[in-house]
Amino acid sequence: MGVGSPDYLFEAVERGIDMADCVLPTRMARHGAFFTSRGQLTIKNAKYKRDFGPIDENCNCYTCRNYSRAYIRHLFNENEILGARLASIHNLFFLINLMKSIRISIKEDNFMNFKKEFYDNYGY
Repeated sequence: MGVGSPDYLFEAVERGIDMADCVLPTRMARHGAFFTSRGQLTIKNAKYKRDFGPIDENCNCYTCRNYSRAYIRHLFNENEILGARLASIHNLFFLINLMKSIRISIKEDNFMNFKKEFYDNYGY
C-alpha cells in the first residue's frame, strides 16, 4: 500500500484504513535513517561519532536497549550488515508501537490529540 512513514500512518488511519504494508522502514534502515520519537535521525552524521546514547531514549527495542548511536554509526561506516539489521529492527518496532498507540488513542476517543502531540514532537 505504500503507507510507511508515521505521518502517512496517521493520515491513513484518520481516513479509515486499518492495514498498512510498506518497504519504507527497512529501506530507510539500509541507508542509516531511523524513526524516533523526536523525528528522523540519520546515523551517518558526524555528530553521532561519540554519542553513546541509544537511537531513541523513549524506545525499548532490542537495538535501543543494547547499542549506542556511536556503535551503529561505526557499523554503517564500515558497511557492516549488522548496522542495517539493527536499524530495521528499530524502525519496525517503532512503527508497530506507534500503531498500538494509535489504536489505544482511538479506543480512548483521543486520536486527534494524540496525532497533534506526535506531530509536535516529531517535527511535522
